[in-house]
Amino acid sequence: MKKEDHIALFIDCDNISYRAIDGIISELSKYGVVNIRQAYGNWTKDNLKNWEEKLLEYAIKPIQQFDYTKNKNATDILMTIDAIDLLHTKQIDAFAFATSDSDFTPVVMRVLAEGIKVFGFGEKKTPKPFMAACSQFIFTEKLMPRTTEEKGATSAAAPAPQTPARKSGKEMRSDTWLVNLLRDAVDQTMDEYGWAQLSDIGSYIGNRSSFSPVNFGYKKLSNLIKEIDLFDIHIDDETRQMSIRDKRWANA
Repeated sequence: MKKEDHIALFIDCDNISYRAIDGIISELSKYGVVNIRQAYGNWTKDNLKNWEEKLLEYAIKPIQQFDYTKNKNATDILMTIDAIDLLHTKQIDAFAFATSDSDFTPVVMRVLAEGIKVFGFGEKKTPKPFMAACSQFIFTEKLMPRTTEEKGATSAAAPAPQTPARKSGKEMRSDTWLVNLLRDAVDQTMDEYGWAQLSDIGSYIGNRSSFSPVNFGYKKLSNLIKEIDLFDIHIDDETRQMSIRDKRWANA
């Protein structure tokens, strides 16, 4: 995506913490302009009071939805309707849904059917069908700052690391799903000498799964590749583009 691309963000405030919105906006800003920002919920409820400051800070439009009946989430329905309306009335380059609710899986698939990228944000408890449907899905726990209590618990013993949630190379090498994903991406995009450009690898992974390096504690795929230490790395002197090759290639 280009920096000037337009992104529409829909927030299900019943299923997303207000503490995650800073990270969500920051992450989306890497891909384009989040020019449509709408947050849904019953704003008469006390449990949404903490959202008020964030709505003002990030110019997010609050959408009121009363609970017409118990045990039925009218917010989900309204959010879905607005997303589909926007799909047909505005020129949007990408949609983003912040929710941990799998009920939004059909609308994500509908947007994807139009060839439009969908970013998903939700807690680790988010059902897999919704995560898998998104072009890229990021856990909100990876985007939220630690609380004062969490910081205090670590500072008493030793200084907390800058990236406490970052997976080590050893941990990632033991993740069979991640290792297979990366190696398969290299196999599918490499040249006759086994080298694959990182940009091609990223595109292949994006087309195949909802993977994001952020979920492993890394801002960029290149940093994750370096840390996992499964690949030889080459940086072109002129273009500065990174290419990688499976270390097993030399032994083949």
